[in-house]
Amino acid sequence: MQKRQLGNSGLEVSAIGLGCMGMSMGYGASDDASSIKTLKYAIDHGINFLDTADMYGVAGVGGWGHNENLIGKVLADGYRDKVVIATKCGFVQRKNPEGGISGVEIDGTPQHIKNACDESLKRLKLEVIDLYYLHRGDRNVPIEESVGALSELVKAGKVRYIGMSELTDATLRRAAKVHPITALQSEYSLFHRKPEKGVLPACRELGISFVPYSPLGRGFLSGKVRDISKLDAHDFRRILPRFQDLNLEKNLKIVDSIIKLAGNKNCTPAQFAIAWLLSQGEDIIPIPGTRSIDRLTENMGAADIKLTAEELAEVNRLIPTGAVAGEQYPKEHDFEM
Repeated sequence: MQKRQLGNSGLEVSAIGLGCMGMSMGYGASDDASSIKTLKYAIDHGINFLDTADMYGVAGVGGWGHNENLIGKVLADGYRDKVVIATKCGFVQRKNPEGGISGVEIDGTPQHIKNACDESLKRLKLEVIDLYYLHRGDRNVPIEESVGALSELVKAGKVRYIGMSELTDATLRRAAKVHPITALQSEYSLFHRKPEKGVLPACRELGISFVPYSPLGRGFLSGKVRDISKLDAHDFRRILPRFQDLNLEKNLKIVDSIIKLAGNKNCTPAQFAIAWLLSQGEDIIPIPGTRSIDRLTENMGAADIKLTAEELAEVNRLIPTGAVAGEQYPKEHDFEM
């Protein structure tokens, strides 16, 4: 697996990382034993950049922290020195009047960030987190205060480098004035090219790596999701605007274009979509998620696919920025600041 430098850190990570959320939530039932096999297979075959978060599991069977606990088991089995671990803080569970959990909300206060870091270290069985992201900015807390807390964690030796997730370019610039930012994680794919307008240029100006999550448009770009009624009842794609009714119908035409382009390149649509991201610059490090060794192997194959200037121009012609129908999230889930 090819390597890419992670921002200003000096760390080298695999050009394609592994997003681990789906092993604990979001896409229906999962199996810990199978997920652990996939994690070990990924590391054994050159993927050394694992992405998790403290909240991954909140809507799954394992509960809050499940994904970090899962990765912690793998790390404790002799894999710690082979990987760069990225995790996130910033969400807390929202309780209803009866004391139950009714969802999540953002807490970017310094005290929560410090407490969350300690809990993540325990679950991951680590002494230091390689890359610690603020999962979302808190509109009630100045970004400078949140980044200041992360900076203190670096000074305390609990975190090596810090990252941000889903910030605008203006907020990112403010954050970078407090402490060097190593990576920005946001959704970016042929289905979501919004970062190209502002935040990606800002990252390049500031020397920050860009880590695209959902590089396959939450599976859309694989060409295998065409009817949401066939998704698991707990699959959160059922509520996403881009998978609904007329939006779905329009967006499937884009998927069909990608299927054709991939066929001409003798690769799968998923490989073509990841290869397109990799071609956008050496500072791009996508983290496609999967629970399957077969899908993982398929995704890794994208690193060997090189798109020509003509092919990239054809992509821009067929799928220009803004071509996708529907918003990224329902309004109540839009936390960008």
